[in-house]
Amino acid sequence: MKFISSYIAFSAPSGAGKTTIVKRLASKYPQMAISISATTRPMRPGEKEGKDYFFLSDQEFREAIKAHEFLEYEEVHGYYYGTLKKSVDSLIKQGKVVLFDIDVKGALSVKHHYPQAVLIFIKPPSRAELIRRLQARRSETEEMIQKRLQRLPFEYEQAKYFDYVVVNDRLNDAVLSIENIIIKNHHEKIG
Repeated sequence: MKFISSYIAFSAPSGAGKTTIVKRLASKYPQMAISISATTRPMRPGEKEGKDYFFLSDQEFREAIKAHEFLEYEEVHGYYYGTLKKSVDSLIKQGKVVLFDIDVKGALSVKHHYPQAVLIFIKPPSRAELIRRLQARRSETEEMIQKRLQRLPFEYEQAKYFDYVVVNDRLNDAVLSIENIIIKNHHEKIG
């Protein structure tokens, strides 16, 4: 399948399943590639440099900001996250559809730079389920989980600026819904 939009940005509260969904799409569609973000947060077990994130020190990140190397960047939960322009440019030159796994402000910034971008907000089925998922990850303290939950009202408010909102109750159903959105978007743009 050929995609008209070369940019699809996904945002969600932490624990909603956004990263899993993006990875599923990229593995199913070879013409899609995930934009690897840079971050100052510590590497989690199983993560790899350059595959999951570019892990930078605070100083390295600040130097990249000064050098205008980011398409967008944001401080979230005490850590910096950002999208390196050269990473996105490289994927576009390869003819890839770029999937952004990004916070809400970052997604809106992507839309500002690339108006043809499609923004998809992934929502958990409930606050209780989100808490259960965050606790099941076992990668964060209770204090960190509470910080993430405090951001929920802001993230949900920003969802109104997205093109689509998908509830991730069952992963396979959510992925299918997103595939249908991408196909629908493709047909609308060529129809």
